[in-house]
Amino acid sequence: MSPTPVVNVVRYSALIAGIGYGIMHGQKLQAKYDDRVEKQAIKHREDQIKKAKEEYAKIRAAKLAPASPNAVVSDPEDPNFDLEKLLKHWEEKL
Repeated sequence: MSPTPVVNVVRYSALIAGIGYGIMHGQKLQAKYDDRVEKQAIKHREDQIKKAKEEYAKIRAAKLAPASPNAVVSDPEDPNFDLEKLLKHWEEKL
């Protein structure tokens, strides 16, 4: 006994609806996953930038702070550069 045409229509309609639902659900899951991956990448980049800024601040602070108050800075680009102090230092060496 073969199925009636109504049963075939219902059967294939359910099959097509299930395939459509599966495709839509898969797209939603993929979109959620892509958003999560993107947010993790952004957070990782922000953490790396924050870490780099902290390291730069440490290095910059170490360079800006003279070793001692009487230390002679010979780099003219340094904000602590004092030409008078440098000339006196060279004078004492001679």
